[in-house]
Amino acid sequence: MAFGSFNQGPAAPMAEPNTTPLVDVMLVLLVVFIITTPLLTNAVKVDLPRAQAAQNQDKPEQIRLAVDAAGKLFWNDQPVAEAELPARFAAAANVNPEVELHLSADKAVRYETVAKTLAAAQSNGVGKIGFVTTAP
Repeated sequence: MAFGSFNQGPAAPMAEPNTTPLVDVMLVLLVVFIITTPLLTNAVKVDLPRAQAAQNQDKPEQIRLAVDAAGKLFWNDQPVAEAELPARFAAAANVNPEVELHLSADKAVRYETVAKTLAAAQSNGVGKIGFVTTAP
């Protein structure tokens, strides 16, 4: 394995890389994997304890607010006027501070309506807001 020479003449660059160390490392890894693979198939039988727990029923109140293409608002599937929203949000936040707003809006509705609704919710104590979408 000669990388250079002591000749003072013009030196030609090496035309091929030395792959011997790469092949050596790959063969060692191959042997290691061949030896360790049968050890991975053995399983240890463990008796895990069983536990019974009731599901957590403390789900926060959810407000489903929908805005249709015409800009009409529906609070839990009941029509509501835009002027009533701040009072309703404040009442819901007073009853349960962890109340969640699930907002679904038609794609044709003006963003202004959605923005006013979000501002009314946030300014009246509803901090958890989620957007409901449908799959295409």
